[in-house]
Amino acid sequence: MIAIIDYGAGNLRSITNAFAKIGVEVEVASTANAVSEADALVLPGVGNFGDAMKKLAPLKKEIVASVESGKPFLGLCLGIQVILEESEESPRVNGLGLIGGECRRFSGKLKVPHMGWNTIDVVKKTPLLSGIKSGEFFYFVHSYYPLPKDRGAVSAETEYGKKFASVISKGNIHATQFHPEKSGDAGLRVLENFAGLL
Repeated sequence: MIAIIDYGAGNLRSITNAFAKIGVEVEVASTANAVSEADALVLPGVGNFGDAMKKLAPLKKEIVASVESGKPFLGLCLGIQVILEESEESPRVNGLGLIGGECRRFSGKLKVPHMGWNTIDVVKKTPLLSGIKSGEFFYFVHSYYPLPKDRGAVSAETEYGKKFASVISKGNIHATQFHPEKSGDAGLRVLENFAGLL
């Protein structure tokens, strides 16, 4: 069973509906026990890095243990940021630390947040992006971008003033900066690919 982690900082209904469209049944997990019992985890997220980590605190131990045990994990939007170690948005707040790295704010004359449709450039083949080609459009809403230490973990990049990691895949850990549940058929394909990892 795929569990959508409910910690009060994610768009659960649209994600649950997106999985339903592809015929995948999911459960919402809001307790440590529910997280532990899941076969795979999806961590959505909107809002502030620090607030999200505060709300995740009761579930952090079980999330990390589940990922370390090899369960497939998918972080969405803010979910790709909190898997890293820290963010400029919330200094001195520790992320989940599943992947080494940090999040930085877009700078310069760019309009922030980066909002709307943009393309990805696939730089590494991964099961999560099976059937997805470079140039495919996805929907983004974010002011900070992930900067993983391990460049080998980056599966796709997106251009917005600079190239940033828009998809991370390392072992059983996967994450997207875009919202697949708001990205039409291409987004549904990403969710379908993740479900296929089980």
